[in-house]
Amino acid sequence: MNDPLIASLMRAVEAAPEEHELRLHLAQQLHAASRSGEALGHINTVIQKDPGNASALQLLAQVSAALLGNAAPAATSQSATANLPQSTEKSDFDWDAAAQQFDPSVPAPFAEPQIQMGSSAETIAPVEPTGAHITLADVGGLQNVKDRLNESFLAPMRNAAIAKAFGKSLRGGLLLYGPPGCGKTFVARAVAGELQANFMAVTMTDILDSHIGETEKNIKAIFDKARSNSPTVLFLDEVDALGLRRGSLTGSASWLRQMVNQLLMEMDSLSSNNDGLYVLAATNHPWDLDEALLRPGRLDRAVLVTAPDEPARESILRYHLERRPIAGIDLKSIVAQTDGFSGADLEHLCTTAAEKAMMQSIERNEVLPVDMSHISVALKEVKPSTLPWLESARNVVRFSNENGRYDELADYLVSRKLL
Repeated sequence: MNDPLIASLMRAVEAAPEEHELRLHLAQQLHAASRSGEALGHINTVIQKDPGNASALQLLAQVSAALLGNAAPAATSQSATANLPQSTEKSDFDWDAAAQQFDPSVPAPFAEPQIQMGSSAETIAPVEPTGAHITLADVGGLQNVKDRLNESFLAPMRNAAIAKAFGKSLRGGLLLYGPPGCGKTFVARAVAGELQANFMAVTMTDILDSHIGETEKNIKAIFDKARSNSPTVLFLDEVDALGLRRGSLTGSASWLRQMVNQLLMEMDSLSSNNDGLYVLAATNHPWDLDEALLRPGRLDRAVLVTAPDEPARESILRYHLERRPIAGIDLKSIVAQTDGFSGADLEHLCTTAAEKAMMQSIERNEVLPVDMSHISVALKEVKPSTLPWLESARNVVRFSNENGRYDELADYLVSRKLL
């Protein structure tokens, strides 16, 4: 039986696919209507885009528990949202108004597919073979990050005998952390290229399964697959979604503890049967990781990947502008005005400027190049996205750095006069 509200919300989600709150609202309604399989698909979509979304993870735990028979599907939308954390900020999105914009009597143009999470290891996390790899030479700027990677990871791996003579352990993995959109995944691919290794990227959606024991089996299968294709760089993207603090996993989310336990067990294998397997992980929030994941033998080395410096910004801007018609572009001026912009911000800046030029071209019925006037307008609209992260990081350094784990971050904040 078709629910008019659900039908309307589906159309709203189709029109605004990036509105995570709207998609989660739809998932709650689907779960309340005993359509938990469809709800999981929408939750999975949110987690893919925003792995650290607390509301999505809480709802995922609730829906999964219902599917496992540990809880009944909510009878009303109010009970479906009871366990979700309440935001202190009022959402700008009007759910009811969004639903009313769409006529539920009109059939939906497509049916949302039900996404089965946690497929077999043969279909998830494909291995990218060695060959035309990128290397650190392809990473513009960030020389301090390259030096740190070489000292803590690459040089010892390339010179195992010498490293062992100096007592340098080759066990453990490497954690890349920093603001979102700053190229941690690209750096990880470059590390794989430096080591002439296969590259295998994994996210939470590759691992999580609604059936008891399957999530842990998926983790083991992924590590086994990486070992069988060695040398392999196994990249755990948004690792804070996989290695959550177990103390925070209570109530309906407590079953996720076994996922963390299994990940820790596989990481321990780095001291034995993981020869040729290099584990890299990336996160925007290293302070949310389970402490056991950061102990020696696991992710015991960390490298801060910050917003691109001047050489890196110039390289990124050049890449995104050279594919478009341009005229009179002062690259040095743009670089000077984009301090603190992430790589994603710089791409967005170029795209926005190109849109301004495109609309002007449409009005005049001729192709006009992107020039500094378009860049200036775009700079008024696009702001650096790293500032909120830096604010959070400053608080962590001030109040939670007794063991010196974030000394590198502290130095960076001092260099930017933020600490």
